[in-house]
Amino acid sequence: MRPVAMSITENAKSRVRELLAQRPTPAAGIRIGIKTKGCSGMSYTMEFADEISPFDEVIKVDDLTLMIDPKAIMFLLGTEMDYVVEPLHSGFVFRNPNEKGRCGCGKSFHV
Repeated sequence: MRPVAMSITENAKSRVRELLAQRPTPAAGIRIGIKTKGCSGMSYTMEFADEISPFDEVIKVDDLTLMIDPKAIMFLLGTEMDYVVEPLHSGFVFRNPNEKGRCGCGKSFHV
């Protein structure tokens, strides 16, 4: 059995379930990717996915389906997705062992 490309914490699973339940139309799951952005070069993306692309890396976790964009898989291997709630900030956090650095605002990273 090959290793899972990405893991997701219980907090992140709960938040993803909430977001999927709030969507007016059903989704196949959540697609995670990266795009060129920010002062360090790359940032994480998340979007509802209406269907699974034939090239997506599909991760089934309990009742959730996560899809990793094929262009992002090599940058996300070993990443843990979490959801944190702090006094001044709430949101998804990606703990990526491939990151070599982040920008000062924390919105982008480089490998």
